[in-house]
Amino acid sequence: MKSLLTLAARSAWHRRGTLMLVVASIALATFLLLTLERMRTDIRASFSQAVSGTDLVIGARTGPMQLMLYAVFRIGGATNDVRMDSLKDIAQHRAVAWMVPLALGDSHRGYPVLGTTPEYFTRFLYGDRQPLALAEGRAFDGTLDGLYEAVLGAEVADALGYAPGQRITLSHGMTPSPGGALSSEHADKPFTVVGVLARTGTPVDRTVHVSLQAIEAIHLDWVGGAPLPGVRIAPEQARKFDLEPKRVTAALVGLKSRAAVFVVQRHVAAYEGEPLLAVLPGVALDELWDVVGVGERALLGMSAMVGLVSLAGLVAVVLAGLNERRRELAVLRAVGAGPRHVMGLLAVEGGLVTLLGAVLGALASTLLVAAAGPWMQSRFGIVLALEPPTPVQWGLMAAVLAAGMLASLVPALRAYRLSLADGLSPRS
Repeated sequence: MKSLLTLAARSAWHRRGTLMLVVASIALATFLLLTLERMRTDIRASFSQAVSGTDLVIGARTGPMQLMLYAVFRIGGATNDVRMDSLKDIAQHRAVAWMVPLALGDSHRGYPVLGTTPEYFTRFLYGDRQPLALAEGRAFDGTLDGLYEAVLGAEVADALGYAPGQRITLSHGMTPSPGGALSSEHADKPFTVVGVLARTGTPVDRTVHVSLQAIEAIHLDWVGGAPLPGVRIAPEQARKFDLEPKRVTAALVGLKSRAAVFVVQRHVAAYEGEPLLAVLPGVALDELWDVVGVGERALLGMSAMVGLVSLAGLVAVVLAGLNERRRELAVLRAVGAGPRHVMGLLAVEGGLVTLLGAVLGALASTLLVAAAGPWMQSRFGIVLALEPPTPVQWGLMAAVLAAGMLASLVPALRAYRLSLADGLSPRS
């Protein structure tokens, strides 16, 4: 066996120019397969961890995915609001540790505005239970003195060129896209940017954060989505009103013990004050991924097609060179090598080429993850873990090697049928 490996290696090295193209194509296929599988795994983990450390999300009774879409991803809208009295009542449950209300519905140049409390900046976690961090400035304090203060997500600040000290105005409702035509503005009550959050790769990046009291203040002279004719309440006068919110969109809830999550969920579902729904973020996000994860499966399928084309190239190259090697193989037969040895030689040669391509592809994938990992995390919040191959990745590597060995059997069988006389006879 050792002599067969040595002979196969030397034969391949003699034709290294042609075979290196096959090695490169197999390496590319392996690189795509392993990189896409790594990105698929890590992107799914990041997607599933768009919110972490939150045990339940409470909102008006609707579908779990719809609640997660508007409460976490700021997509769509709530079918109904939730009374603050109901949330305060639920917050008194012995298993509830904290609750952060969320109010949505306004925007700034197409980016959603989130009304919340200062506790949001300490309670909201993402990824692997990572807390929010400020890249510039500070969080709003939630007092009347700081009523018109805003904290921007990283994407909002970068796209619009904002920095602490910038004055902005909010719009009622959502615009079609960033920079699109504005809805009715709350132009009489401008906000001052006091902070910019570090990039997280979550919907937080494209959100403008203000206090719940600020949301109430800008709507004092609005009814039914339109300003009251002839009524205008100045920004300073708004501070004299009761700005405690009566209704919000949803709430994030943390529990004293994860074991009580189903108890509190049933308590919310059976709440008699109004129809409410409590969903487990991890479960709902997994269901949502099953809906939106078709694209990654399509990319994986395309990588598999690249692998098949590469292996077809291996077969084509070896078959094309087989006629040129007929005399070489016949000489081997003449010195005592049997048909099985010739067949084994070509099969081992194809296996070595496939193995080299697979190893180079795996190495390239590892180097890319190591080089691009920090950039992906800072830019998109996607953590590309530099870890040992997962069972799926080992399976992909094994599949590439097995396919290469099988592909090599095609020219090997052809060589098996060549007779000794066929190789030694002069060509006419």
